[in-house]
Amino acid sequence: MKTYVLNEAGSAEQLQLVQLEKPTPNANEVLVKVKALSINPVDIKTRIGKSLYSQLREEGPVILGWDISGTVEAVGSEVKNFRVGDDVFGMINFPGNGKAYAEYVTAPEAHLTKKPKSVPHEEAAGATLAALTAYQVLKRHVKPNDHVLIHSAAGGVGHFAVQIAKILGANVTAITSGKNTAFVKSLGADTIVDYTIQPFEDVIKDQDFALETLSGENLKRTIKVIKKGGGIVTLPSGGIDDEVTKLANEKGINVAFEMVESNGNDMQQIAEWLENGKLKTHIFEVYPFDRLIDAHKQIETGKTRGKVVVAI
Repeated sequence: MKTYVLNEAGSAEQLQLVQLEKPTPNANEVLVKVKALSINPVDIKTRIGKSLYSQLREEGPVILGWDISGTVEAVGSEVKNFRVGDDVFGMINFPGNGKAYAEYVTAPEAHLTKKPKSVPHEEAAGATLAALTAYQVLKRHVKPNDHVLIHSAAGGVGHFAVQIAKILGANVTAITSGKNTAFVKSLGADTIVDYTIQPFEDVIKDQDFALETLSGENLKRTIKVIKKGGGIVTLPSGGIDDEVTKLANEKGINVAFEMVESNGNDMQQIAEWLENGKLKTHIFEVYPFDRLIDAHKQIETGKTRGKVVVAI
């Protein structure tokens, strides 16, 4: 099978397309013929030697990727919920070794759910890590009628977070650039702030919760707009330093880092929302498998609206 192997940490050109043996599923796994996969910022961070790189390197040749949609080709002896021929999607072995940049992927049964027939593989692949991140954070922290602030609202996680927060009954304030205002409005945001025109902290106040995506000064500024007893989840790791902790304590709010985890039950909720139209994957561009390197370069621009997907 064709597979992208990361020779060493570095530029996108370190990803090399090679031929490897098709993997064999363990007892609790299925073998999936991949139809589409998606690229996330964590893929880029790992590729350049940060994030999960050291962990993956210890397990042999590094094969990046966690997001897949495809068709079950074989099932392990203990698999109960899937049969050969089922279309499935999910985020595989995160945080761990997903090995999704390949024509065939083995995945634990518990990390997948069936793909709705009405949803193309490309849209399903896009609604995995990014959608799960938004859902797992928001379901823990958001109640109906809460005022919720979403940063990077046009991005991969952000555009799902706006939609899911609305599904959960929140009032959503979205931060984005002017060129994405109409798009973010179409997702259901109640209030939109163009960060290129004015600092968001000058026009926002008394938020119950914020999903923060940039860390650093942006996180410190976000603390200013959260009301006492509220909270912030920041997605970049390592962003909660002593100064952030001090500012949060003074304000009486909780700031936490949370990492998404593979979960087939949560994927089932995502699948239901995709099927009934409450949730929609916005695809920025679909690249063919032999142009996966270009997909990486697009993510690196930091100017992707929605998701970048690779079709096989």
